[in-house]
Amino acid sequence: MTAPSITLTRLDVQRLERLIDSLDETLPGVIALQTELDRADTVVGHDEVPADVVTMNSRVHCREEISGKDYHLTLVYPKDANADEGKISILAPVGSALLGLKVGQHIDWPAPGGKTLKLTLLEVESQPANGGDFNV
Repeated sequence: MTAPSITLTRLDVQRLERLIDSLDETLPGVIALQTELDRADTVVGHDEVPADVVTMNSRVHCREEISGKDYHLTLVYPKDANADEGKISILAPVGSALLGLKVGQHIDWPAPGGKTLKLTLLEVESQPANGGDFNV
């Protein structure tokens, strides 16, 4: 499957590059995140990002296509990750895959046991970049 085109904000790219620089670049999550940053089609100012694009600290609603199960996830920095609260680290496979997605796009989510789940982004429920909340 070809990865969908993605849009990132300059602020997210800067903060995520700083995060990558502070970590061991051989960690799998770091490599995946750098790959996502490198393949961004469009990088815009935080005031120009469309409301249906996933940015850092966005809360999203997605559906796993095979089971029909819905997920409400918030994309966060590693220090804020909490699976019980649906706060997914940008360094988790699904976290880096969600970054920059637009409503209606699909991602493959590597699941435990070697299975791959197909997630469809249904809605960006909240997006701090668009709302001007840059400190979260």
